[in-house]
Amino acid sequence: MQNSINIKNKRAKFDYEILDKYTAGIVLGGTEIKSLRLGKASLSQSFCEFNDAGELFVINMQIDEYSHGGHYNHQPKASRKLLLNKKELKKLYKDVTTSGNTIIPLNLFINNRGLAKMNIALAKGKKLFDKRENIKDRENKRNLSRIKKSFNN
Repeated sequence: MQNSINIKNKRAKFDYEILDKYTAGIVLGGTEIKSLRLGKASLSQSFCEFNDAGELFVINMQIDEYSHGGHYNHQPKASRKLLLNKKELKKLYKDVTTSGNTIIPLNLFINNRGLAKMNIALAKGKKLFDKRENIKDRENKRNLSRIKKSFNN
């Protein structure tokens, strides 16, 4: 199967501090998986939440309509169910409700068997000064590498 689809949430590591990572299956319909295999999906502004029955859903994930779908096409921003073990769901539910953390999708990919999988993370929101500190560290590393490069030449 084709394994080159890897859709990332680029803002996740900048806006959140990652505490724990999980790989979850995702329930998709026929036109959704076809559109996903074409790479027409976006994870920006998406998040995960539990419903009343204790099931985990990804909310606000954009999967564009399939061009050859016709009348039976899917809704682009529908909520989609994530598949995890019961232990993992209980642990995530406890961490989200007690400590105020959130669950965010990191990337969406197709595994070797052709199934759609999503890496999700238990995360804690960063403050503005933490983001500024990350930017400052990144700029310092770039400047240091420039100096090393010019010194070696």
